[in-house]
Amino acid sequence: MRVSPQKARLVLNLIKGQRVEAARNTLAFTKKRIASTVGKLLQSAIDNANFLSGEKGLDVDLDNLYVKAAVANDGPRLKRIRPAPMGRAYHYVRRIAHLEIVLAEKNRNGQAVETAAPAAAGGKVVKAAARPHAKPKAKAKAKAPAKKKAAGKKAAAKK
Repeated sequence: MRVSPQKARLVLNLIKGQRVEAARNTLAFTKKRIASTVGKLLQSAIDNANFLSGEKGLDVDLDNLYVKAAVANDGPRLKRIRPAPMGRAYHYVRRIAHLEIVLAEKNRNGQAVETAAPAAAGGKVVKAAARPHAKPKAKAKAKAPAKKKAAGKKAAAKK
């Protein structure tokens, strides 16, 4: 999509975690230009879920779908030049966003239905913060005071 990922994230964060119908209503009344495109993308995801339930035989209840994840990543950048005064040129960048919406199903109790293994299983877990229970390092021993330098040859000769 020809929009900055930062601007797309503003709209995607509005619908993240909402039920599908609530997300569609939110997008319908959002005044951002990207909201209509995100609405089309959400409708496409709903249609894909409908296809899975009808054609592929998976048991997907469309009334219990919610937006599990909504991501806008950087795409390739279009670098452009605009003429400037005195023969100079202004460089600017036109950004592109890759939009991604993931729908999941909640059961009647409001709990998410597990359909796949957790994303971190088998992968490397990265901790964001430092270890809170790390032992403090031992303080370095104080250095002995510096010894006085011997008097120079000229000072010794004068005595």
